[in-house]
Parts: sequence; structure tokens; C-alpha cells
Amino acid sequence: MAGIWTIIVFVISLVISTVIIYFITKVFGEREGIKYAFLAAISGSMIYGIFNNLIGNNIITSIIGGALWFFVLKIIYTMKWLKALLITFIIWIVTSLIGILIPTLPGPL
Repeated sequence: MAGIWTIIVFVISLVISTVIIYFITKVFGEREGIKYAFLAAISGSMIYGIFNNLIGNNIITSIIGGALWFFVLKIIYTMKWLKALLITFIIWIVTSLIGILIPTLPGPL
């Protein structure tokens, strides 16, 4: 039963991340559609997952994963460095706030 909840939480998180990335990149004038946002979201999940398995869940994982995801976002959207850094930072803030406001695990059943 825990496996299905893991999949459900992952899919919901991926959808939320995709929507956040899509809207923030649109605010900054990017023309790419939802497919690019999904690609950025899935890339971020894969990067974090790989480093989480290699290093463990700690601040180093977050820093390395975040830095690599910044480069992926820059490449996917073909943005300038400063714009990519600003968008990455805003996405990080918004997803952190959403993560606090929306429970990420199912409550008592």
C-alpha cells in the first residue's frame, strides 16, 4: 500500500512543480509551453533522486541538485545566466512555500 502512495505523491508533486515552472517562466517572458515545464520538473526530480540515493538526504544533496537543476533549466529554456538564476530562485521559493502549505503525505487513514 505504501508503494501506491509514493507513486500518487510523486505524480501530484510533479504536476504541481510543472504548473509552477510553467507560470513562473511565462511571467519572465519565456515562450515555451507546458512540455518544457514538464521536462524541467521531471529533470529536477531525477537529478534530486539520483543525488539523494548517492549522497543521502542532506544539505549537500540540495545544493548539488539545485545547482545541476539550474543548469538544466538554463539549457531547456535557452536563457541567459542571470535570468535562469532568478527564475530558479523564484521557483525554489514558490515550491518551498507550496510544500509548507500543502501536505506532502497522506494523513491518518
